[in-house]
Amino acid sequence: MAQPDLPLLIDRASATPLAVQVADGLRAAATAGRLRGGDRLPSSRALATQLGVSRTVVTAAYDQLHAEGWLSGRHGSGTYLTASPAAAPRDPAAVSAEQPRTDLLDLVPGTPCVAAIDRAAWRRAWRASGDRIPLAHKHRAGEPEYCEAVAEHLLRHRGLGGEAVVLATNGTGSAVGELAAALLRPGDAVAVEEPGYLRAVGALRAAGIRVLPVPLDTDGLCVDLIPPHVRAVYCTPAHQFPLGARMPATRRVALVDFARRTGALVIEDDYDGELRYDTAPLPLLATLAPDVVIHLGTTSKILSTTLGVGWLVANPEIANAVVAHRERVGTHPAPAGQRVLVELARHGDLARHLRRLRREMPPRRALLVNELRAHDLHVSGDDAGSHVTVPLPTAAHENRAITTAHSHGVLLDGLARHHSGPPREFGIPLGYATLSPTDLATAARIAARCIAEA
Repeated sequence: MAQPDLPLLIDRASATPLAVQVADGLRAAATAGRLRGGDRLPSSRALATQLGVSRTVVTAAYDQLHAEGWLSGRHGSGTYLTASPAAAPRDPAAVSAEQPRTDLLDLVPGTPCVAAIDRAAWRRAWRASGDRIPLAHKHRAGEPEYCEAVAEHLLRHRGLGGEAVVLATNGTGSAVGELAAALLRPGDAVAVEEPGYLRAVGALRAAGIRVLPVPLDTDGLCVDLIPPHVRAVYCTPAHQFPLGARMPATRRVALVDFARRTGALVIEDDYDGELRYDTAPLPLLATLAPDVVIHLGTTSKILSTTLGVGWLVANPEIANAVVAHRERVGTHPAPAGQRVLVELARHGDLARHLRRLRREMPPRRALLVNELRAHDLHVSGDDAGSHVTVPLPTAAHENRAITTAHSHGVLLDGLARHHSGPPREFGIPLGYATLSPTDLATAARIAARCIAEA
């Protein structure tokens, strides 16, 4: 098929002949990739009409490009571009940063167990969401049905109810960035866990916020070490990322007391709080103190990153400030993933999926932990979530374990890179959600041996 509207501009005031301008424009289009090898060009008559020039001008341009080898004519078929330059070579490091290594067994934490998704229910939800009428107006707060579904989900599975407002988000990092822009000012200080979730740290820093790292112990964030002048505290109390600690009730009460005493807000990231197995969940911080706690959640850990949606639960004043910020900058959460989650919840598939996950994950965890302990390795991390951590004494031990495992086909993560300041904790966090049980068994054996040797 001929290209109907070629991206050519003609400057009649230029001293350059029109035929040369046409030839130059076609070369530029081919070089930039707007035309590709094998594309059929318009006839000389059609292109002359499009550009408002004589057919003689276009014929002269085509003749020149024929002579240069850019064009070829096929009898009875038309004129074709013979070839276009190859795309500029990409930096291999940039490619590897964008694309996960598919040739390695991946034990990096933070990915969901997509194998547990009922594919029939998944397809049904997408079809049903696609049958709905396309939107004509934006919902800055999120689709009303989505917000209702999330509120019901949080009430049933996390015990969060009350008068708080549910907003849709595009994920945790996006939500943290919105909160910083809507509630804080550049230069304000926010306390974060160290080590912790660096994408949240990145979102805060991108908004001009000063990030103050606060150490952890076996109970999570050390509340008594939080500087008193911070405007907010970001934490993952249900299952600290990446160390895996669970913040006990006394520490949660202390954090709420700190927030009320100093006027700070608490941003509670409940990224995989639904994934508890043999232990009962502790009350959410948002349940204890809805006046000072902002609750964040995501579908990326319990379902799939395909949906790209999460939620923010806060008191009406904070929720209104976030919606007002979205109105100012013209952003809104993407509705497609919201609609799919609504359909999953409507038919009970979301609840069934969570029950399936809670059956699927404990054997995976046991397989990994048993292999690590068989090599006399200490394993930390509460019986929840989808990762455990093996502490190591130094950065050299950590790097050696990662490098050796990589040479044996296993991708590992390290604690050092999860610090926003100088690294102080070292070790290997290991995720067990992504791989099949067979691949997980293989990867666990290799990882345990490599860590033990390191």
